[in-house]
Amino acid sequence: MPPKAESHLPPYFNIPPAEALKALGDPVGTAGFAEAAEAASEGRLDLMRRGHSPEGEKSLRRFSTWEVTRYLIPVATPHFRRVLKAHPELPQGVSETEAGTRWFTLEEVLTLREFFAREGRRAKEYKPWRPEGLPAKVVAVANFKGGVGKTSTAAHLAMSAALDGYRVLVIDLDSQGSMTSIFGGRVESEWQTVFPLLARNYAEGLQAENRARVSRGETPAPFDDMLTEALKVRADQLIAKTHWPNIDLIGAQLNLYWAEFQIPVWRLALRGWKLWDALSESLAADGVLERYDIVLLDTPPALGYLTINGLSAADILLVPLGASFLEFDSTSRFFDMLHATFASIEEGENRAARALGLPELHFEWDAVRTIVTRYDAGQQAELASLMQSYMGPYMSHVRQDYTALVGQAGEQVNGIYEADYRDFNRETYIRGRETFDATYAEFKRLLIGSWARELRDREETS
Repeated sequence: MPPKAESHLPPYFNIPPAEALKALGDPVGTAGFAEAAEAASEGRLDLMRRGHSPEGEKSLRRFSTWEVTRYLIPVATPHFRRVLKAHPELPQGVSETEAGTRWFTLEEVLTLREFFAREGRRAKEYKPWRPEGLPAKVVAVANFKGGVGKTSTAAHLAMSAALDGYRVLVIDLDSQGSMTSIFGGRVESEWQTVFPLLARNYAEGLQAENRARVSRGETPAPFDDMLTEALKVRADQLIAKTHWPNIDLIGAQLNLYWAEFQIPVWRLALRGWKLWDALSESLAADGVLERYDIVLLDTPPALGYLTINGLSAADILLVPLGASFLEFDSTSRFFDMLHATFASIEEGENRAARALGLPELHFEWDAVRTIVTRYDAGQQAELASLMQSYMGPYMSHVRQDYTALVGQAGEQVNGIYEADYRDFNRETYIRGRETFDATYAEFKRLLIGSWARELRDREETS
């Protein structure tokens, strides 16, 4: 029998080999991966059900009169009640008792907001500012370091914008599908992701190239069945409704990762194909940018072809990171890679453009901001301030605190705006909301400023 370990020693001393061998278990072959995947899948479904209804479908909770008048429609609570009483044709909400608090669905809140915008005081902003005649703004949330709060930041921005009254399309470009899970999406294959939009864009380019080849008496390039099928797909066929009435979704699943291998093969076959424009051109061609106010892209934690497509399509780029040296260091390398990648594309394209006398390519974003996430003011204030001093205009002044509300909402596969404040101390709920409300306010300034600049430039050139 091995001697008993001395109590004052750390646990990694005197580990008995026989006990270690027993704990090791049998060797694991490739079939073990399938077993682990099945077990994890069952557990994942169980965890997802904790944030779902018994039928397995996500549903959005109702919002109380207190929430409606505090966060959603800028009117005093007594006035709100008087308006409902005077207009019985408006949604009245539901109450557990005759004199109890009334609770409203988000659809009902949106209807009430339309009424107040039409009948209320012009000085108040009942609906968020959105200039007519301009396309949706595309927002990419990206960083190639995992665990920085990328998906949760993107999801909460989508929910914030929806509560504010904007029409939002969320596109999940990450084959892990975390954003898809948050919004209750069910994606069976890569043909329900953005993959067919990318394939269609390539197929259209190959068709044009083949027409040119035939006109020159050359043999056209092969055109397989997959490309033929992709030509039939439009964005409308991929967009799914979510449990939020004004958030739609193009989801992701594991096979989307195949695009990372297929895109370079297509590029080699058709050197003139602008692979970085495939997503943006498809969304524009299908009228997506006219149907929504914001298109929000959640990108993979890597600078691959899907991320490049997302960044190229974006008007605004948000880069979440934690207030730690390693995350700051990783983010600096991310920006290095962004520069190298897009400068290389510009250089290659513009060399040919100058030779042909064509306009040169210049990538441009309306705004680029880093956002500190999971912030602990007691431990990270000095480092965050140092990061701010170096990043300057590239860093948001708002820092997302990590609160009990954020933690509990994440455990339930919900966003904090989906959490019922009755499950918390009300002050805890208010504090938890404040950090994300502040992030959204900072983002909304970028959004409105971007539209305002586009309006100004259009007026100056007209």
